[in-house]
Order: sequence, then C-alpha cells, then structure tokens
Amino acid sequence: MKEVKKQGGLNAEIQSRIGHQLRAMYDDVVRQGVPDRFAELIRKLDGPEAAVAQAAQTDQAAKTDGRD
Repeated sequence: MKEVKKQGGLNAEIQSRIGHQLRAMYDDVVRQGVPDRFAELIRKLDGPEAAVAQAAQTDQAAKTDGRD
C-alpha cells in the first residue's frame, strides 16, 4: 500500500471562521467611510484634469446609452 501524506493547512471550519471574522472587520472599516479631509485632498490631487476627463466620460456615456 502507498502511504498518503497529509498536507498541512487549515480545515474548512477554520477557514470559514477566519473568513467571517475578516468580513466583519472589513465591513466595519467600509462603514466608517472616508474622512472629509482625505476626500478633499484626493479632489485637490486629481485637479482640473480629472474633472475634465470625468465630464467627458459622463458626456460620452449619455450619448451611448440610447437616450436622445
């Protein structure tokens, strides 16, 4: 008979528990949102070039979505 080596690792129950805990932690972080000072900084870093590109993208989407 051939001996089968047992591979190391986590069983399904442990993986499931870790997954639930990670989701709970991540959901909590997502609910906190982005602080206003960070959102403002991002807007400043994006600058006018990003605003123009976003407006052009919105305009193009309106032209191609089937509305007249």
